[in-house]
Amino acid sequence: MHTYNVDQNGYYGEFGGAYIPEILYENVDLLKKNYLKILEDPEFQKDYHNLLRDYVGRPSPLYFAKKLSHKYGCKIYLKREDLNHTGAHKINNTIGQILLAQKMGKTRIIAETGAGQHGVATATVCALMNMKCVIYMGKVDVERQRLNVEKMQMLGAEVNPVTSGNMTLKDATNEAIRDWCSNPIDTYYIIGSTVGPHPYPDMVARLQSVISEEIRKQLFEKEHREIPDYLIACVGGGSNAAGTIYHFLNEPSVNIVLAEAAGKGINSGESAATIHLGKLGIIHGSKTLLMQSEDGQIEEPYSISAGLDYPGIGPLHAHLAKTKRSEVLAIADEEALDAAFELTRLEGIIPAIESAHALGVLKKKKFKKEEVIVICLSGRGDKDMETYIKIQKKRNG
Repeated sequence: MHTYNVDQNGYYGEFGGAYIPEILYENVDLLKKNYLKILEDPEFQKDYHNLLRDYVGRPSPLYFAKKLSHKYGCKIYLKREDLNHTGAHKINNTIGQILLAQKMGKTRIIAETGAGQHGVATATVCALMNMKCVIYMGKVDVERQRLNVEKMQMLGAEVNPVTSGNMTLKDATNEAIRDWCSNPIDTYYIIGSTVGPHPYPDMVARLQSVISEEIRKQLFEKEHREIPDYLIACVGGGSNAAGTIYHFLNEPSVNIVLAEAAGKGINSGESAATIHLGKLGIIHGSKTLLMQSEDGQIEEPYSISAGLDYPGIGPLHAHLAKTKRSEVLAIADEEALDAAFELTRLEGIIPAIESAHALGVLKKKKFKKEEVIVICLSGRGDKDMETYIKIQKKRNG
């Protein structure tokens, strides 16, 4: 019997832990000792749930996608995280972490961002709580996600383009950690996914678990059963996936299928399929699967989606894949784009390219007529319109 909860040292099986510079030890230790006390405190719960309801707009709908269901011969429900304030699931986590930071007496917030959704969500809650906000974002992502950069600046955040390495998410995270090392006293680092040193993977999963909590209730209203046959989500660092599956991990009848980014193909050398390609290593404070060369150098991932091109994976997801609790499929750029255009035409919903990877699973699996499938639509496609327009022009050639 596998356990899917984190142990006291921050491990899920062999993955996890806290591998951090000495200067951050006190900060991370303080967080580790306090996060559960704070998260479970009735006053925190009340503030958190009030904001989720009145500010974020939760619960997000569970929408029965009639035409998509007809096409794939099963019952497909979309968990509409794209309808949250700021356009993705990221805000569930940043609201929780900023309340936590306040309770710990921190006055300055830093964050890393890839697609910019976590950056926007962090800048949003900093504006809401009147806190100083510094965002690190790879220069490549700054260029391909211009709209989100403008939003962060409008919200009052300082956005620092990172020019080291591949100039994407990994490099932005490196810079955020450097900043934290230089400002350990007043600064709180809001990590946007189920990655990083313990307790971050567990804390982010708990804050995102509002998704699976709602799925259970909503499914019961619609299908008179709390448990779907399949849960499908995209996975980069893994926070929307962790939130989608959290309250179903110990339900063996629920099949968990996660979609990672195959980029131009698993073996093309331009991929972000970490679970397929990764080997055990340490990145950003945790032991997990990591894309690395023969001599252990981190390899640069590639995906058309800025939110999925991370060379590691959250330790929970590494554990779920290793113990065969989850099935991980690699979805290529073209497959994700096909799925995005299909959803747009069939249901009138333009998804984020990240979420389109989850939709790409539908063509890869065979479902039965009576089976209930829940797909987490983690974000909306506004931020990806430039990419979509380019692809559409090319395809219509």
